[in-house]
Amino acid sequence: MRILYFYPENPLHKAKGNNARALSLLEYFKSRNITVDFVGVETDLFAKNEINKLKEEKLISNGYFLPVFIRKKNKLKYFFQYSLPNKIKGKIGLFDNIRSGHIPAFNEALKENEYDVILISYLYWSKLIKNNPYLKKAKLIIDTHDFLTSQFQKKKKFQLGKFFETEIKLLNSYDKILVISPEEKYLFSQFINKEIALITHSLPQKSNLKTESKYDIIYVASENEHNTKAAKWFFDHVYPLLSKSLKIAVIGKITKFIDDYPNVEKISFIENLDDAYAQSKIAICPMLSGTGIKIKVIEALSLGLPVVCNERGVDGLINKSNNGCLVSNDPNEFANQINTLLTDANFYTKISSEANAYFSAHHSLDATYSILDNVFELQRF
Repeated sequence: MRILYFYPENPLHKAKGNNARALSLLEYFKSRNITVDFVGVETDLFAKNEINKLKEEKLISNGYFLPVFIRKKNKLKYFFQYSLPNKIKGKIGLFDNIRSGHIPAFNEALKENEYDVILISYLYWSKLIKNNPYLKKAKLIIDTHDFLTSQFQKKKKFQLGKFFETEIKLLNSYDKILVISPEEKYLFSQFINKEIALITHSLPQKSNLKTESKYDIIYVASENEHNTKAAKWFFDHVYPLLSKSLKIAVIGKITKFIDDYPNVEKISFIENLDDAYAQSKIAICPMLSGTGIKIKVIEALSLGLPVVCNERGVDGLINKSNNGCLVSNDPNEFANQINTLLTDANFYTKISSEANAYFSAHHSLDATYSILDNVFELQRF
């Protein structure tokens, strides 16, 4: 089987949850000896050297790039080619990331090869395949990553009906739809008569990596509006209730938005997140908004770490209870759950055991790979 996989960012930058998902798919394809050609969007941080790294790890066969489009340098072109036509046709520009040069660059891969499957990440890249004469007999699969209508609800001129109708129409242009959470599968299945597969995030089980704890709490987050709001909530309302003797590690670009605290170590980048998780007692995921599964929660559960989170932290999980997560939107209860885990050894062991059992059943490689085998119909090739 040969797959053309479009994903705009660098899958090897694992600190972001969406990149971790893309990398996990590439690792699945490698495990099944599937030939993968990869298409990304070229930037200063994602260029030929990174494509070569993907090749060296035998994750891809060939790599292609769509040219970067810098809006500030192309204001007139953007207005006349995208903004004005969208207004005239009544289209929603947020669902369209295609810019000048993207489709010809994507078609280079299609012209040179014949694919069994074309896998696109994110609906707003759907124009890459719309009415494309070079698709041949390839099956079209979309990896949604998220429910976009919800992500756009705070944009100017947002209209729920119009946005949701656009999202459903785009989804219907694919043969199969991959979703990351049971909530999204339920929602889309009410309006789409296509195969919708729940492909939750999977990882190797790593509970054996646990070492002597360096940190009491680990908090991993990237830089986006949901995480910045969550970090502010935690440090404004929960942190003051915790003992200053606790050692806290904050990892990722979220560190730019966090003040200095005597017991908080800020690490903007780390080569191997597993090492940090292995040296931590518990993880936190203070999320007040956002949709889809939280990859940082799955990463913690893979090592058997209990997770203390808000209600949004368990979005996307198959089970909402007995899963290794303690959930509260109340700052006092959130702090109490942290303190109980760190002071009651029996309670800690119970929640950690639930984390291991839940992860094994739903997010282990065996659990997810069997579903992916059905999606890609490997038994037929």
